Amino acid sequence: MNLPERTHYAGEIRKSHVGQSVCLMGWVRRRRDLGSLVFVDLRDREGIVQIVFSEDLDAAAFAGAHELRPEFVILVRGTVRLRGERDVNPHMQTGAVEVAATFLEVLAEAETPPFAVEDEALVSEEMRLQYRYLDLRRPFQNARLVARHRLTRRTREFLSDRGFIEIETPFLTKSTPEGARDFLVPSRLRRGSFYALPQSPQLFKQLCMVSGFDRYFQVARCFRDEDLRADRQLEFTQIDIEMSFATQERVMAVAEGLILDLFEEVGWPAPASVPRLSYREAMERYGCDKPDTRFGMELKTVSGIAGQTSFGVFRSVLDAGGVVRGISVPGQAGPSRKQQEDLNGLVKPHGGKGVVTLWRKGGQIAGPALKHLGDGPAGALLEAVGAGDGDLGLFVADGYDTACACLSALRLHFAKALGLLEPDRHDLLWVHRFPMFEWSAEEGRWAARHHPFTMPRPEDWGILETDPGAAEALAYDLVLDGNEIGGGSIRIHRGDVQRRVFKVLGFSEEQAQEKFGFLLDAFRFGTPPHGGIAFGLDRLAMILLGCESIRDVIAFPKTTSGLCLMTGSPGTVEAAQLDELGVRLRPGE
Repeated sequence: MNLPERTHYAGEIRKSHVGQSVCLMGWVRRRRDLGSLVFVDLRDREGIVQIVFSEDLDAAAFAGAHELRPEFVILVRGTVRLRGERDVNPHMQTGAVEVAATFLEVLAEAETPPFAVEDEALVSEEMRLQYRYLDLRRPFQNARLVARHRLTRRTREFLSDRGFIEIETPFLTKSTPEGARDFLVPSRLRRGSFYALPQSPQLFKQLCMVSGFDRYFQVARCFRDEDLRADRQLEFTQIDIEMSFATQERVMAVAEGLILDLFEEVGWPAPASVPRLSYREAMERYGCDKPDTRFGMELKTVSGIAGQTSFGVFRSVLDAGGVVRGISVPGQAGPSRKQQEDLNGLVKPHGGKGVVTLWRKGGQIAGPALKHLGDGPAGALLEAVGAGDGDLGLFVADGYDTACACLSALRLHFAKALGLLEPDRHDLLWVHRFPMFEWSAEEGRWAARHHPFTMPRPEDWGILETDPGAAEALAYDLVLDGNEIGGGSIRIHRGDVQRRVFKVLGFSEEQAQEKFGFLLDAFRFGTPPHGGIAFGLDRLAMILLGCESIRDVIAFPKTTSGLCLMTGSPGTVEAAQLDELGVRLRPGE
């Protein structure tokens, strides 16, 4: 095929090109046949331009235009000219011009697609993912991936300009504990041994610091075999950053600078400040460690008032060491019984048993629990959470973490239902001073809150073994509009401290050496203090571009059940392939 070079993208044609000869290539979006004239909308990744065919311009091209169908791939040569005044389309960037065609070649024909390749076409997500290559032709979806590219490019430019070096780390590595499930890859050459796909480049980026590359970054592909939701995929992209001779303040300054640079890329104004909350303050005020601070409804602990009542729901929880916490929902006094039942349903996924509702309306206190509490205590509870006349008080009695999780969910539910989220307001904040460890009742041991390579706060080194639950980490998360967009920490760079942390986590000396011996060995040869942060690029792009799901900003995503509807993966493999790997399936699988 003798294919000439394209001179312009369709969406680039403007008044400045009038009189120029152009060669365009793309897809037929629409054809309108008016007898003596045929109009074709030609689409490519940059947009749409109108092509005009007539017998006067070129008889062969005019005849060929009658046969064009949607999604045919065509090559057109012609001259750019102004549209007639009545024909100008102000809704198109190319709406003032058109191309008078003098040549047409069909490069590929197309069958009728299963859905219209138009922004306004209503298509199920399953259909979109099955025919993702057609979905990506739609201008709105095309624009999302182009915008993601610009975010990635700007990230690379920002970090490169500040002395960071992009280094690729391995995909085939060693399975290590203390994380989500690994994707395992059996080794053909070493039967019975397995690689793991990286959940993050954590250990390799630390080894880059040992190697002397004191400023590292990578736009890294990562893999976690975990249950999916709207903001997670089995494979995802991470902006990975690590710095030697770094303090927490220095890492946070680089991270803030990068995110504000990306704000500028999408046209968001920079916030006046980036406040910081300790983990404890975030939990006390908002009930979660990634709070959305764009609205109020802060949580209050009312255990003292609740403890003075004889209400069995409160008493049993308080006697067991739990708490009673609550929030005020503005203007929602007097919920129906169905609405109250719905609130109970909202907290059950978070471990809650139910919600106690009270309200004051027209000066009168009401609610199902009033008969157990009495006006005085009920009024004190409402006052404690800031509920005035016409407001609804919601109370949860449970363990501290469960009460926080339930009220956080209720807080977000009402913020959305009441339209309290201003679309043009974006709150960026740090949460820091996280617990170093958390108790895993399922495993009966302490687990790392972030990961086991996080440095404890130096003032807490003395309590690592004696009171691990009170130790805090030099860890920090960056939160945007209630979404954790990045998490990092200062890392352990001393072998003795790393071994102490491993011991708290229940690793024997032999287990630590088997799993992490290469890291401990590296620490013996001079490791600089270092720290870093990682941002989930998919999630970050989703938020910055105003999308509902990270699937909207990934070219070929999986479903929530981990399926690729387009390729049919995961799928079965030939028995011979399994034999080569020394893998045998159990009967019936």
